[in-house]
Amino acid sequence: MASLDAMTVIALGAMADRPLARFLASFGAEIRAGTIENAAGADFLIDDLGLPALQERGWSRARIHETYPDLIHVSVTPFGSFGPGASLKGNELIASAAGGTLKLCGEPDRAPVKEALDACTFHAEMVAASGAMAAHLARTRGEGGQHIDISIQEVAFNRGVSGIVGWQFDKRKLRRVGPALNYGKATVRCIWPLADGWCFHSLMTGRFGAPANQALSDWIDEAGLPNPMRGVDWLTYNRSTLDPAVREEWEAAIEAFFRTRTKEDMAVEGRRRGVNACVVNAPSDVLMDNHLAARGFFEEKDGVKKPSRFVAIRESGTEADRRLPPATSRKGPLSGVRVLDFAWALVGSITTKTLGDLGADVIKVESRSRPCLSRIDVQVSASQPGNFDDKPWFAHLNTSKRSLSLDLKLAEAREVLNPLIEWADIVVENFSPGTMAKLGLDYESLAKKNPGIVMISGSVYGQTGPLAQEWGVDGTGGALSGRTYMTGWPDRGPVVPGAVPYGDVIVPFAMAASACALLAAREKTGRGGHVDASMYEICVQQMGDAIIAAQQGAEPSRQGNAAEGVFHQAVVAAKGDDCWLAYSAPTKDHMTKLEGVTGGLSIEAWSAERDAKVSAAALQAAGIPAAPVMDMEALFADETLKARGALVELPHPHLGAFGHVRTPMTLSGGALAPYRAPGIGEHNKEIALDVAGLAPERYEQLSALGVFK
Repeated sequence: MASLDAMTVIALGAMADRPLARFLASFGAEIRAGTIENAAGADFLIDDLGLPALQERGWSRARIHETYPDLIHVSVTPFGSFGPGASLKGNELIASAAGGTLKLCGEPDRAPVKEALDACTFHAEMVAASGAMAAHLARTRGEGGQHIDISIQEVAFNRGVSGIVGWQFDKRKLRRVGPALNYGKATVRCIWPLADGWCFHSLMTGRFGAPANQALSDWIDEAGLPNPMRGVDWLTYNRSTLDPAVREEWEAAIEAFFRTRTKEDMAVEGRRRGVNACVVNAPSDVLMDNHLAARGFFEEKDGVKKPSRFVAIRESGTEADRRLPPATSRKGPLSGVRVLDFAWALVGSITTKTLGDLGADVIKVESRSRPCLSRIDVQVSASQPGNFDDKPWFAHLNTSKRSLSLDLKLAEAREVLNPLIEWADIVVENFSPGTMAKLGLDYESLAKKNPGIVMISGSVYGQTGPLAQEWGVDGTGGALSGRTYMTGWPDRGPVVPGAVPYGDVIVPFAMAASACALLAAREKTGRGGHVDASMYEICVQQMGDAIIAAQQGAEPSRQGNAAEGVFHQAVVAAKGDDCWLAYSAPTKDHMTKLEGVTGGLSIEAWSAERDAKVSAAALQAAGIPAAPVMDMEALFADETLKARGALVELPHPHLGAFGHVRTPMTLSGGALAPYRAPGIGEHNKEIALDVAGLAPERYEQLSALGVFK
């Protein structure tokens, strides 16, 4: 479904080659590098300049809107178009330093190291895509054009929810841990040396991880190696509360085992056994992947393979007399849109949070027998095991939703569910492929009840292909796509790229954008469709330049903090414990200016005696992109993030009022108005009576049967 066919995008600055342009082109839009002056008749204007720079060129936001009232205008800049940072110089390294992701990436005995390629920028442009498509949908309903402003710094900050809740509730900071991840109270190793490379693996909590954890333990036993994990009840294992001394013993045994295995062992035998480990691919490995080939992911031109789509789309074969209902009192471009949310964990939760924060009415279908991961993972001292409603992680990721607790194993639950399927415009799920079919809720089944429905499925590998049924988590996308291989120092092994989720937070914005694109198309065609979003494929999109480079010369490798096209950049120590300054000299002229600021001292010596914030300000005043490498304490005090409203204070019945991450975009059409996340089953009666249309007495009967579990 090429829902943007015949639409034109005018790209300013370097935007014609950036991820947002590629995303819009994947839906059929024509991308033209140009100027505002030749935007007449265009549908979208995208820029990496920001409103202050456009104002200097004589194009205020008011003039742009007056001249092109139906234009969707998107700005993606390091610090956004408003606030104290709007005039600062920046790029990928600088935005990651100011957004908090850089501080957490790398090994503790060295400077922080940036993620591979343009990670934070790519994330920001997927956020921009969701805003652009939501505004486009509103435009199809007669609301005209508007401006969407994206700050890469804010998007990077928005990604660090685990660090945010740790600081908010326990004044605890995450730290760089190299080949491991911080999970609230725990640090869990997840990159391991093999006999001929590396693999990604971590012990997972709960019933999702139990079979894989047991499979690894059994394999270690069969290999005849020491196994301190023998006999563990994996259903009760909790990664956040395990004794650190026990974890250290376990991880030593796991490392000793992995060092005896090869990449082929892990890809073949490990997968056969159900061990949740995958090989850390180099870019050239990605090109040879059979799964991507089976899904037709790459397109070839002039002998070079490039990533093609961001998501796979299957259009409905049936036209439906289904148009969006009118907007409600909710603010936002998606006001009136109805979403049925079957999602769990991060991918689904953030997708529906985005849709809800943008104004949609979201009903989250969940159950106490299989709650969302973020309802059970105890990360802070304010939360307790067994309480589904006191987890700030869940609260951050599930704003703007109503909760319906429903036991789908009971036939009577369909009396509630079937009317909701007919009510919904969008259905979102991120279960393993095939799970929804087992529940009778696959796209074909839903479309029979509601031919115009748009279904959005998110998974690690996608709904089809030889790996579709395999396990996978956030780190799987990083490992398989080349992101992990390319992150770190040239003289050392790879580190976890970002040390905070990446694929889990990128895929949701591609899903939300795709949902809006299909609804906009449905307004014209009456046809719904199914979106198949694969974390693996979207991470490969982020690694596109390395994939292309692997076909044109030597295998791309880890570069530390260097970047293609930048004359010189680095992260150097500043005054204080684990304090750092990030700077970038895009050209030789910038390096000359830098030497003028330091008065002939080396940048290392100059920075070491100064506060990083003061040093960054001095470099910025000379026109040199720079920023202190911020930790969570600094981010909470940052005036630019405050001015952008990066945290929205909302009440919480168990935790009290606290700042929740907003969906990180600012729309000129009006401020968004998110509301607090629900308690499990909080809206059962309201939804059953007012949306599903049950009589009060039938609601009571179903309650007695345990339907609302």
